[in-house]
Amino acid sequence: MKLNTNYSNISDSYLFSEIARKVAAYQAANPDKKVLRLGIGDVTLPLAPAVISALHGAVDEMADKATFRGYGPEQGYAFLKDAIAGYYAGHGAQLASDEIFISDGAKSDLGNILDLFAQSNTVLIPDPVYPVYVDTNVMAGRKIVYMNANSENGFLPMPDYGVDADIIYLCSPNNPTGAAYSKAQLKEWVDYANKKGAVILYDAAYECFVTDDSLARSIFQIEGAKTCAIEFCSFSKMAGFTGTRCGWTVVPEQLKSGNLSANKMWLRRQTTKFNGVPYIVQRGAAAVFTPEGLAQTAENLNYYRRNAKLIADGLRELGIWFTGGENSPYIWLRCPNGMTSWQFFDYLLENAQVVGTPGAGFGVNGEGYFRLTAFGSEEVTAEAVARIKKLLSK
Repeated sequence: MKLNTNYSNISDSYLFSEIARKVAAYQAANPDKKVLRLGIGDVTLPLAPAVISALHGAVDEMADKATFRGYGPEQGYAFLKDAIAGYYAGHGAQLASDEIFISDGAKSDLGNILDLFAQSNTVLIPDPVYPVYVDTNVMAGRKIVYMNANSENGFLPMPDYGVDADIIYLCSPNNPTGAAYSKAQLKEWVDYANKKGAVILYDAAYECFVTDDSLARSIFQIEGAKTCAIEFCSFSKMAGFTGTRCGWTVVPEQLKSGNLSANKMWLRRQTTKFNGVPYIVQRGAAAVFTPEGLAQTAENLNYYRRNAKLIADGLRELGIWFTGGENSPYIWLRCPNGMTSWQFFDYLLENAQVVGTPGAGFGVNGEGYFRLTAFGSEEVTAEAVARIKKLLSK
């Protein structure tokens, strides 16, 4: 037996496990201190009533022989795929149902999609970045080229025609920086990918936070994207499905390399390696797109947007540079007083009992920066901002 030695090139300590270790140690030493968490991007509001009702209805269906469902289509039920296609149409992007594949969340497919691509492909990844993009390619032994995202370019790197790449990762609105590409900027990336014969793996997990019409909700709003892009999206942040698990991937029928169709290859891959998302969960997901579901999830999203504004306003008062806070649930701030990311993490934890995420955990260019999230409760967010302002105003 030979194991995949590429795994030895991945750090054993994942960013969030190290944060959890530090917080647990602090709480054990200071049991009387109340720690406020604005770190990991998990939602806190419950599922919308329309979703709960649909889930209950689907459970009842499973209890009746006449409506019981066994194995479903691996690529997802038509009722959910059609609902997603309608959602895209509302934003000016036309998709066929066969181009939409239901998944258990964007994270899984962001890794699994690599089954379609040769190991020899060169991968272009922004830094700082969501660690999954890097780790899944390190596991596969691919060459990675990094592009610099920094304060000079607003943490939105643009294409460099002097750099060749086969697979390009873009996330907008971005995790961890909160920065979002305009439609005009994405058009430049689409043109670059088509020119280079590359594919863009576009993570749109946070598109639901976009309210500025100049920003893209989907890469398929951009002319030419269907010949060079695959999009990943999720119900996790849109509708609070972080524990319920459901998402989708769009693989256009026009995306081809020679005689090979990425759409047909992905269908073959899914029908071979994936048994599909449970019927009950898909019924709940479809309810998100009903009039009631859209209204109720919009209320939840506005709740998190208010939290983001609260954090952003606090940082502005302190004169701290940041990106995000608008069109995004993330706020990416420059650590004050020249502190490193982990120094600021320890400083906040020790002196304000507030937990965020050190930017260094997202890459070299994340050093000196720090991520806060708007997914906490309104009360926790308000108290955390007050503590940060008090501490940093000294």
